[in-house]
Parts: sequence; structure tokens; C-alpha cells
Amino acid sequence: MTDHVTIEPSILYFGTPVVLLSTENPDGSFNLAPMSSAWALGNVIVLGLGEEGQSARNLADRPDLVINLPAPHQWRAVERLAPLTGRFPVPDTKHADCRFEPDKFGAAGLRPEPSDQVRPPRVAECPLQFEARAQSVRRDVSASFVIVEAVVAKVHADPRLVVPGTQHVDPSAWSPLIYNFRHYFGLGPQLGHSYRTQTPSVSNAAGS
Repeated sequence: MTDHVTIEPSILYFGTPVVLLSTENPDGSFNLAPMSSAWALGNVIVLGLGEEGQSARNLADRPDLVINLPAPHQWRAVERLAPLTGRFPVPDTKHADCRFEPDKFGAAGLRPEPSDQVRPPRVAECPLQFEARAQSVRRDVSASFVIVEAVVAKVHADPRLVVPGTQHVDPSAWSPLIYNFRHYFGLGPQLGHSYRTQTPSVSNAAGS
């Protein structure tokens, strides 16, 4: 048995999917921001946002949003957005290298695509896109972050990710971009599946 050591890491990003969040600015333009604290609870997506960011401010007044999930190979586009902010002037709490950028889509090299039920656009290049509406926007217990609970109204998927003849995303075809202690990763090979899955792996299905 290995003895554990006690450590004090500066961050606790132990591995969650990267999301590109599109929201509406006060002037009717749109903000696009990367974030990496997102959890799905049924059709509710819980988001953790920095309190000083433009996304949190937008959602407090304009609840429409799109939760775009990039693929692993799109990490460079995500990183191009990382040092940018839609806030002007740039908040003092932002990193010293952070700068204001009004055209986030252009800066990232991504294309906005009209949504069906919400005002902010989808990211055309992202394989999965969730149109949603924030139902709750509140501070967390530390008063440093904002917790958003958003109800998903419509899901758009690259058809190559959908199990033919079903409404299911094929987990063998889809791999999220994972932000793991401030490094980018994709998924490795499948190890197995839950007893609750409705989309067993190709290898299991072939042997059944």
C-alpha cells in the first residue's frame, strides 16, 4: 500500500470538460468565453464562473446562453480565448497578460452560427452545442465565483457523433476536451461502460 503525502495545490482543476460559453453583452453583441467548471444534472447544466468575468455579468441580466463543447483538437482555439476578456476596463483581478477583446469569435478563429431558441449564437465548429437559459445565478460560498444553473432547451450534435436511428451520443465517437490541472487532454480508449448505458460499445455489441 502506497503512503499518501499531504500537498497544498494552488488549483483544484482535477479534470472537467472545457466549455465555450456564448452570452449576450449589454449592447447586443456577443461574448465568447472558455470555462472549465461544468456539470450536467439531467437537463440542467451547472456552471462555475469567475464573478468578475463578462459571462457572469451577462447572465445576471440576460439569461440566454449556449454551452458549446469543443473537441480535443480545438484546444488551440480555446487557448487563444484564454487571455481575453469582454470586460472594459479589464478588472484588476484578471491576470496581468489579460486584454480586452470585443470580437472573441474572430480572435479565436471560430464562426458564430444562429441559434434556434436563444439569442447568443452557437460555435459552428463545436461538435456539441446546448442552447440553454439560466434559471439561477448566484454567488458561491466564497463570494469569489458565480454558480449558474441553466436548463437546456435544445441540443445540436454533429451527426457523426449520433448513434444511427437513436437520440444518443455515441461515446466511442465523442471525446470532450478535458482541462486537467491547467493542461489540455482528450479521452483515452474505453475501459468499460456503466450497467445503465443504453449505448454499449461496438465490441460488446458485436459479441452479444
